[in-house]
Amino acid sequence: MADDLFAKAKSAMRKAHAPYSKFPVGAALRTTDGRIFAGCNVEAVSFPEGWCAETTAIAHMVMDGGGKIAEIAVVAEKLPLCSPCGGCRQRIAEFASPQTRVHLCDVEGGVKETVSMGELLPRAFDTELLG
Repeated sequence: MADDLFAKAKSAMRKAHAPYSKFPVGAALRTTDGRIFAGCNVEAVSFPEGWCAETTAIAHMVMDGGGKIAEIAVVAEKLPLCSPCGGCRQRIAEFASPQTRVHLCDVEGGVKETVSMGELLPRAFDTELLG
């Protein structure tokens, strides 16, 4: 089932704007109601003012009315099994649950490992307690 997310993430990665790091990344997420949103990393010459692929995908989801993330796939051109950075882990957790599946992909081989958000970010801020 995650193969479609990998394909969307890989397609998004090809659109990355990464002229400085030369490290294109793509991400695609599926909401609990089945919508899919993809994103790529976008760099700016004024580091660290760029943003990650996961952030772009989440922004697309928010602009389409929001939702909860059921699963997300991440792929990087030069790093097999690239996991979300610390900031993106917290961003994903904002819209996910500890059971949300995170698919770590290889650009040539697709999904290679799946972990839960609870495994990636075991002590995420509990946003329900902050409101």
